[in-house]
Amino acid sequence: MIVTRCANEDRMRRSTAHQVVRCIRFLARVKDYCRSFGLVLGLRWYWSRIRARLPRCTRPVAVIKPPALVYPVRVRMNPSSDEHVFDQIFVRQEYTFVRDLLKDQKTILDLGANVGYSSAYFAASYPSARILAVEPEPSNYQLCVRNLAPYGDRVRTLQGAVWSRCARLALARGSFGDGREWATHVVEAPTASDADDMPRLLDILEEETLDLLKIDIEGSEAEVFAKNTACWLPRVRNICIELHDHRCREIFFRALRAFDYELTEDFEFTLCLNLRSQHQNSCPSPAAEKESPLQ
Repeated sequence: MIVTRCANEDRMRRSTAHQVVRCIRFLARVKDYCRSFGLVLGLRWYWSRIRARLPRCTRPVAVIKPPALVYPVRVRMNPSSDEHVFDQIFVRQEYTFVRDLLKDQKTILDLGANVGYSSAYFAASYPSARILAVEPEPSNYQLCVRNLAPYGDRVRTLQGAVWSRCARLALARGSFGDGREWATHVVEAPTASDADDMPRLLDILEEETLDLLKIDIEGSEAEVFAKNTACWLPRVRNICIELHDHRCREIFFRALRAFDYELTEDFEFTLCLNLRSQHQNSCPSPAAEKESPLQ
């Protein structure tokens, strides 16, 4: 009896401590939301997150216009990862340092556009920019198209993935993140869908140079930067990239060895500004280029 009573008391203490932690997190989130969105919109967004976790609640979709945007966006609530991506961009304001450091960007390529929040943020921050948003996951892409539709022809969408060469890729989850929609990545598969390489995507934008290349592709950046970069890197002025592990980081900076640039890092992103080739690059033939092995 004494052992059972002690065990029950211990469980009650742990439960009370857990509730205290949850209350503290609750208050912190309310403060963050109200600071970012104002009192009314902040409370409304928090209630949307709470309601999505109530028992028997069907999977809701919130429609909200944060102050950083011109038009509202749709957010699939829990258990989707959309609300976390939304918080990263509009509450934590992870791209604010990009906007502060880079002015008047005219052409932007958004690789790993997810459901379009980053492209919408860039479209609002750079009103004259032309943007191509690329996303491989079908349900993400459908919502991406819907969220970016109000920007008209200025923001184009493409369902697909990027690789170091034109190849056939399949979707996969699990190598990075928690396995939800935002953790989708691609792997080579002979019976899968076609993927574009970087020269092809740059040609779609119909510009000789790209002002901003944003990359968040769940580890596939290792393949993109491992080979064939001389064909397209000289056309890029600035890169904002999330490097998902040490191997990705090593391959990325190896590809940039032939360039001068200013480096800054904030949150999960690495920003390379004002890329300048140290010598005149040309696209080498496959036989002449020594490819960096992926191991």
